[in-house]
Amino acid sequence: MTDSARSFDIGGALKRASSHSSFWPSIALVLLVLACGVKSPGFLGVTIQDGHLFGQLIDIMRNAATPLLLALGMCLVIATGGIDLSVGAVMAISLAVSLTWIDNSGTGADPGTVGIALLLGLLVALVIGLFNGFLVTVLEIQPFIATMILMVAGRGIAMLLTKGQITTVTSPPFKAIGSGFLFGIPMPVIIAVAVFVVLTLLVRRTAFGMLLEAIGINAEASRLAGVRARSTTWIVYVVCGLLAGVAGIVYGAPTMAADANNIGLMKEMDAIMVVVLGGTKLDGGRFSLGGTVVGSLILSALERAVVIFELPSQTTPLFKAIVLIVVCVAASPLFVEKTRMRRIRNEAARAASRTAEENR
Repeated sequence: MTDSARSFDIGGALKRASSHSSFWPSIALVLLVLACGVKSPGFLGVTIQDGHLFGQLIDIMRNAATPLLLALGMCLVIATGGIDLSVGAVMAISLAVSLTWIDNSGTGADPGTVGIALLLGLLVALVIGLFNGFLVTVLEIQPFIATMILMVAGRGIAMLLTKGQITTVTSPPFKAIGSGFLFGIPMPVIIAVAVFVVLTLLVRRTAFGMLLEAIGINAEASRLAGVRARSTTWIVYVVCGLLAGVAGIVYGAPTMAADANNIGLMKEMDAIMVVVLGGTKLDGGRFSLGGTVVGSLILSALERAVVIFELPSQTTPLFKAIVLIVVCVAASPLFVEKTRMRRIRNEAARAASRTAEENR
């Protein structure tokens, strides 16, 4: 293969890669991790103790599990052109229900009691998802307003369940959900990966993903084409609510405490940010679950970078906004088009130069 052909192949590969929705977020993640590695030489190290993986990279993946669980459900909702602002409150409610059941039973060490508590917490989250879907699809209330109802009222419900107090329990089986290990990997990571795999198979190996994109692009046209837009949209709100419940349990399991006033607070904003960082557009249509994974890792790595660079924790939202702006600008249609045109001009100039050399 000649040098010119090889450069053309490399250029074509880069062009295809840069056009992928998760390309720029992946670049941002790599740069962020490398910067942390330069600042803290041991940052990239992973050790094995008692058969378990430890290290700052492992911590980043563990901390990314909660926003990823929220964002995966949010991604599906946004794909239909909707939004769910209640996920933070659902986290608080689900955790409050589970821990209240364990606290009232007085048998936190019993796996059966913990299993019932988990089912109750997830059942409540599922019912909330059904309610949100009913408001959006049947009553045709705008998703922003419909989910804001439980965003505001949901935290009050959680406060009622916990009687305004921080509910704490002693339950090793429950704690293991958030701080345990399976095959040496933290349980939150295992849970998040399992959910991601299931959703990926659902949306990429069945027609469900295509239906979501069709509804997000034009809900009325998809309905006229025979797509069951109402039931499909309802399903994604149920899934979003259920995953918010899972996120709440995973988030609160390590401390075995439910602080209804703070758990899940502003987490809906983090979920939306992760989805946007992953390359999914807020106006619906095409979406990227893989990009959402990258977005959650960026969020977790950014929070860790603030600590490593010894910056005030209050500045974390500022750096989140900076990264979000940079990634969104890099992935914007205008920037992509200008980059494409510059690449075309450069390729044309190189072709003209080669032609001139051959004619001499």
